Amino acid sequence: MNQQGVPPAGILLVEDDPDAVELTLQALRAHRPGSRVQLARDGAEALDFLLCRGSHAQRRGDSDPTVVLLDLKLPRVDGLEVLRQMRNDVRTRATPVVVLTSSRESPDVERSYELGANSYIVKPVNYEKFHAAIGQISQYWLQLNEPRPQHYA
Repeated sequence: MNQQGVPPAGILLVEDDPDAVELTLQALRAHRPGSRVQLARDGAEALDFLLCRGSHAQRRGDSDPTVVLLDLKLPRVDGLEVLRQMRNDVRTRATPVVVLTSSRESPDVERSYELGANSYIVKPVNYEKFHAAIGQISQYWLQLNEPRPQHYA
């Protein structure tokens, strides 16, 4: 809970593939039951949510996600541009971003880290490995990691 008693959004999952969305949600429910997950199916929707604009203009910033799981290959606005805009905005500059993608291409990895990604994880093809990876990600970012204090954001 934040100072106003509102629980954080938990996870913002930015993913356009319906199968990957379902697998990720299943894994999150198994490992972090009750965690709040906001879904954005493209980069533009993710930016609207994060920056409280468009259809999310009424959203208060005190329900910001604890971590963003960001695919790179997205419609409308790609993941690298989402990451760039997040790091250029004071409201989202410190929000942890885990790039969760199928791309193993060196330019994608390098550019993600240059733009401020906190982690880069290639989606495992195997269901059990993917399930375990999501569990580890959620445990680290939602349970073990001490988030940056709000007054520093």
